[in-house]
Amino acid sequence: MAKEEQILIRITGQDRPGLTANVMSILSAYNAQILDIGQADIHSTLSLGILIRINERNSGQVMKELLFKATELGVNIGFAPVGDQEYEDWVGRQGKNRYILTMLGRQLSAMQIAAATKVIAEQGLNIDSIRRLTGRPSIMNTKKNVRACIEFSVRGNPRDHHEMQGELMHLSSQMEVDFSFQQDNMFRRMRRLICFDMDSTLIQTEVIDELAMRAGVGDKVKAITERAMRGEIDFKESFTERVALLKGLDVSVMRDIAESLPITEGADRLMYVLKRYGLKIAILSGGFTYFGEYLQKRWGIDYVYANELEIDEDGKLTGNYVGDIVDGKRKAELLRLIAQVEKVDIAQTIAVGDGANDLPMLGEAGLGIAFHAKPRVVANAQQSINTIGLDGVLYFLGFKDSYLDEKGRSTN
Repeated sequence: MAKEEQILIRITGQDRPGLTANVMSILSAYNAQILDIGQADIHSTLSLGILIRINERNSGQVMKELLFKATELGVNIGFAPVGDQEYEDWVGRQGKNRYILTMLGRQLSAMQIAAATKVIAEQGLNIDSIRRLTGRPSIMNTKKNVRACIEFSVRGNPRDHHEMQGELMHLSSQMEVDFSFQQDNMFRRMRRLICFDMDSTLIQTEVIDELAMRAGVGDKVKAITERAMRGEIDFKESFTERVALLKGLDVSVMRDIAESLPITEGADRLMYVLKRYGLKIAILSGGFTYFGEYLQKRWGIDYVYANELEIDEDGKLTGNYVGDIVDGKRKAELLRLIAQVEKVDIAQTIAVGDGANDLPMLGEAGLGIAFHAKPRVVANAQQSINTIGLDGVLYFLGFKDSYLDEKGRSTN
């Protein structure tokens, strides 16, 4: 009985329709078994690798026919034998954990990529593949599609996961690049529920500050807000103090503020894509229900939980609130509750926020993302986005620009 052997075929050159079909037609004529196959295309330049197992009697003829076909098609081809033990060792390594490292920024440089891949190498991880998620940048119109994202598929087990995370966060702050490091499992590919903070996340303001300015107490309330967001004072205490300062403000002011809310860059695109792909969306906010419901109508949000301001019979704020305060602890509880109602595993959930009171839900969710967050939040989050708009969340979920139609495309 003739022995079989493994041969690695490498093809490079100008990509063209039918190239893979031509190669496979030759291999199929000799009953070659495909053990592995992979292809990358960079600026119409093809790099195709095929690992085959074939009868030794046929291997010479196969390589000869492939060489002729490569010459005919104008591409380069090379062959390398792979021993049985070498192949088995490679198969054994495939059982190691796989992770996805995402790099995101306005643009990505060789210096940034060098720093990130050095961290990967020092942790004993091996890069299996690299793919670009964003569209190609224009060199004629430098203001178009100003975002860049690449995704590394890496294999192995980090030597020190906590240390690695710290090094990536340090690079993020030093080099204006964002990172997400996630285990590549079915939960990452099947996210089903996403919960957002509202103020300074979905909108670029703190609504309570807007109300305070109309009430003539802007400086007082803003100072309390900033201390709360930095985690310097208890959220419930600060919330009660701030609401009390709004006493006497006419409720009609809320409509004026809602109609001119500064929507965060990328929020419309993100919401369009999330709804299109069937994710459930919730707003869990320490802000106010009125504004959450306004955004709910704009984007078709599924759930809104926020704080209710008390209004007297004359249509003015009383300086009190109705019901329990939605603070950090309550946000985490609501995330778990909505997941139970929607029958979603907690590992399939996402939380996005910027303040200290978002940390509990960021830690509870399967994927917690700090968005343009305060230093304390970034330091305690596993992932953060600081370089681009809210649609950067899509890249951490693995979306490519090419998946999206016009309404979901990158626009500036």
